[in-house]
Amino acid sequence: MRNFTLLSLATFAMLTLSSCYTEVIVDDVIVDDVPLQTRQVLQAYDLWYVDIESTQGLGEVPFMQRAFTLSFVNGLLYANNNLSGIGRTGNGLGIRVGYFDAGGGVLEIDHDIDGVWTFEVYNVNGRTIELYNRRSNTSYFLDGYQRSDFDYDRLFYENIELLLQEYDVWEKTYVSDTGYLNDFDQENFLQFFQGGTGTRFRSSIDPIGTPLPNIVWDYEGFYEIYNVQNDETLKTLTLDYSFMGNDYFELYVIDDRTIELYHPDSGTVYEFTGRGYIQYLKSERTPESRKRLKSNHPTMDVKRQRKAVSGK
Repeated sequence: MRNFTLLSLATFAMLTLSSCYTEVIVDDVIVDDVPLQTRQVLQAYDLWYVDIESTQGLGEVPFMQRAFTLSFVNGLLYANNNLSGIGRTGNGLGIRVGYFDAGGGVLEIDHDIDGVWTFEVYNVNGRTIELYNRRSNTSYFLDGYQRSDFDYDRLFYENIELLLQEYDVWEKTYVSDTGYLNDFDQENFLQFFQGGTGTRFRSSIDPIGTPLPNIVWDYEGFYEIYNVQNDETLKTLTLDYSFMGNDYFELYVIDDRTIELYHPDSGTVYEFTGRGYIQYLKSERTPESRKRLKSNHPTMDVKRQRKAVSGK
């Protein structure tokens, strides 16, 4: 059987369990109830960020693939399944998605939709735990944060493709006075989605303010998001327009419903605001469901051209 370690709530010192009983010190008090200690470990942080990039194994636990963060509060399980609204929904914890019980290095989750799942809990370091599910032979790694020190910028940029897909439509709401005229000036609406053959987008030149059901999409093509070497807070975006080739942008997140596209070729700054928010709830069987996957974005070796975000 694999040895595992638990964290102390006050010091998060590693204690190796080699038998069915051990003494655990919490706030300088000896606690001989290991099941109680496991629950305390899970509740020591407000938010546990699901680091999907570190996942090991070929299986999946459905609700783990959907969640950006999990929170364990007095037997209740909360999850942030959306980027938009994160930090505000449920006072930062997200929505309640089930119940949990923990003891002896074992976590049992009764998810409202996906049912009961059991995980072995292992300490990786003072801030990271591993949840191993034997049924799927998969390990998920969770990083602990208090709500006051959670890195939302990192969250948005690491999952920016999912943010683009959280709205039915992105409407142009700002264009800088500077910049040369170019074909993209005419595009007032964008839509990003996962197609059967890859990531796709639609664009429309309909007038700004057009009701969502009345938008006529003039073009559909592929888009690609790129990482930028040595610049974690910059992503680049290419839109594949057959009639004018790839349009290249630097992509910035202004907030959870506003993005900025900087067009280096013309020097123009565009802002788009999300309309038609899609809430990803609990079930993978609804049309609104999606899951997080490890990033396969290619990397560009380019230099940031935009000197400051939002040039209003």
